[in-house]
Amino acid sequence: MRGLGTRTILHQQNVAASLGLYNNDFISLDILRETGPITAGELSKKTGLATGSITSLVDRLEKIGYVRRQNDPNDRRRVIIVPEYESKEEIRNTYEPLHKAMLNLASTYTPEELALISQFIGNASTVLEEQIQHLSSTTRSKSSKTTR
Repeated sequence: MRGLGTRTILHQQNVAASLGLYNNDFISLDILRETGPITAGELSKKTGLATGSITSLVDRLEKIGYVRRQNDPNDRRRVIIVPEYESKEEIRNTYEPLHKAMLNLASTYTPEELALISQFIGNASTVLEEQIQHLSSTTRSKSSKTTR
């Protein structure tokens, strides 16, 4: 799992570089792909980045057309970040080789095996999310103790 995680991170960094993005920008785009539109505060919590960093990040992504800001209809003080990049040709072109390779890999498994693999990946993602939350809360706890 660590090896797969490392390869995933390296792939992600290379995709970000090929698109001319910072890695945190690209991670944020992937989070937006998963969650759909969210507020800057929610994106800050999910990435662990300070809200000021998120503002700069959104400015950069908005400038190149990967996201747009939208007023929250329920709270005029809040802004929702809406992903806009999935339809971009450079995104499709970047992911197409991986998509084809993964489809070829998946075709070597039976439907039953794919169901089990999908279940495992879903469960592993849940475990990782729990560990991220645990590490994040531990880090926040340590930093609040050192700033006192």
